[in-house]
Amino acid sequence: MAVVIINSQYQIKKLEMMTKYTKQTDPFIVPTTDGKLIEEHFGFSNENSDLSLAHMIAPPGWSEPFQTPEFDEYTYIISGKKQFTIDGDVIVLKAGESIKINKGVRVQYANPYEEACEYIAICKPAFSIDLANRED
Repeated sequence: MAVVIINSQYQIKKLEMMTKYTKQTDPFIVPTTDGKLIEEHFGFSNENSDLSLAHMIAPPGWSEPFQTPEFDEYTYIISGKKQFTIDGDVIVLKAGESIKINKGVRVQYANPYEEACEYIAICKPAFSIDLANRED
C-alpha cells in the first residue's frame, strides 16, 4: 500500500506502508548550495519529528558554520573522513567509526580532506535548520 505525503514545502513523497514497518523508497533530497548530498530517509520531510535519518556525502573541502543544535546527533562514517570541532577539540572519524554529539554542544562539521566523505546521520529529535542554531 502506498501513501502520498505532501510536506510543508509542497513536495510529494511516497512511503510504502506495511502493517509493521515503513519502507522508504524515495528519500527527500535536501537542496544545498555547497555540493553536499543529503538524502533524508526519515524526518520532517515525511512528518517524523521524533528522529531523522539521512545518508550524506560531503565533498572535499566542505564545511558548515559552527552550531549548537537542540538535538543529539549520531554519525557513522561509511567512507572517507569527517572532522568535528567540538568545544575546541578536533576529532577526525574514518570509515567504520561513529560518534554521538549531545544536544546543546557547540560543534562544527567539515571535510577538509581530498576525498569525499560518505556517512549516515541520525538526529533525535529530527533535524531542522531552526533547531541547528547555526552561527552565520
